[in-house]
Amino acid sequence: MQSEREKMLAGELYNPLDPELVQARNRARDLCQDLNATREEQQEERRQILQKLLGAGGEDVWMQPPFFCDYGTNIFLGRRCFFNFNCVVLDVCRVTIGDYTLFGPAVQIYTATHPFDAELRRSQEFAKPIEIGSDVWVGGGAIICPGVTIGSRSVIGAGSVVTRDIPDNVFAAGNPCRVIRPITISSLTSMEGFEPPTLRTGI
Repeated sequence: MQSEREKMLAGELYNPLDPELVQARNRARDLCQDLNATREEQQEERRQILQKLLGAGGEDVWMQPPFFCDYGTNIFLGRRCFFNFNCVVLDVCRVTIGDYTLFGPAVQIYTATHPFDAELRRSQEFAKPIEIGSDVWVGGGAIICPGVTIGSRSVIGAGSVVTRDIPDNVFAAGNPCRVIRPITISSLTSMEGFEPPTLRTGI
């Protein structure tokens, strides 16, 4: 018989009040509180906390507190990721992030979701995994919804709500987030024709 944790990680309906899951969330909240209470000169303390908190990548992630997550152990980071202030990761399912990916302030990553049926929603929830490639830049205030994949080297405009998959090598923005244009060699070396995402997409 599957445990509630196994159901959760498999993306099935599960009981979030299961004692094992409550204990795991409490552990993560305590570690986040410890992390968020550190001062800038306490870099070694931050490193030790992040290695305990995260499933992988705690040894070289650059995390600017405050940071918040549900479990921490379901967050798997590649090399040298960066999280700016006030990022939130609801890692009910696995969150996989590639190397050198950057998150602006207040980015929110949600694997958690709920049934549409109101009665079922009182006692059950479920989640969908999220995968973000390498060298992605996610602008401040963006929301990444359950089940989304974002391809490597793509840029997500500030304030975007990402509800569907985004391919490699594109600039995407808006609510809902959509591809605006490909990122090419010429676009990397010229700002000609560039408009801020908030103006171009009306968000």
